Amino acid sequence: MAKNGNPGGSRPRNDGIKLTRETAVGSRVERLKSGHLKEKGTDVTRPSREEAEAAFRTIIRWAGDDPDRDGLHETPSRVARAFEEWFHGYNDDPEAILKKTFEEIEGYDEMIVLRAIRFESYCEHHMAPIIGQAWVGYIPNGRVVGISKLARVVEVYAKRLQIQEKMTAQIANTIQQVLQPHGVGVVIKAEHHCMTTRGVHKHGTDMVTSRMLGTFRDSAITRQEFLSMVE
Repeated sequence: MAKNGNPGGSRPRNDGIKLTRETAVGSRVERLKSGHLKEKGTDVTRPSREEAEAAFRTIIRWAGDDPDRDGLHETPSRVARAFEEWFHGYNDDPEAILKKTFEEIEGYDEMIVLRAIRFESYCEHHMAPIIGQAWVGYIPNGRVVGISKLARVVEVYAKRLQIQEKMTAQIANTIQQVLQPHGVGVVIKAEHHCMTTRGVHKHGTDMVTSRMLGTFRDSAITRQEFLSMVE
């Protein structure tokens, strides 16, 4: 397995890479009292469930239908419940998910990659689905995390209104900040329904974004090793 891009061929350990404490926009969410949600750069007061359902009734009327007819009179309540599931990421703190780690006493310091993590998100411009997969890799620096936690971090950020570029950076930045590994790599491939079901109607087109930190950014060999695992 490739070590790094140095002529000597070995990956540096504690090699002076400056591990940033950068926090991605929206990387921490705190549930506050009185229905408030606190996210970096935002201060949102949630309306009541009844207000949300009333808003969906208004949208149905605006679309040209009668929210009181058979088949639609329970739709506002159903949509509100669906929104609770689709956007539950606002209730979770992705940093807290990664806090429980394991000391790697056997000295494992090679790349760990979780591949093809499927997710469903919604674009913040049209609230249309973003369906895709994420590849997440890191090189531990004395601590490892359960692999399910990496998938949960992807899930938390996916279950918010998103753009793919921001989501990619949020996942990588959070892993880097909490685990402080030698490096992190994240690649996301996704299809955007705001492009396939409206507008230009371009089907079969996906978008690819990546974020490389630490050794993944600095070493071409390490980066290529990670990218070779992305299908």
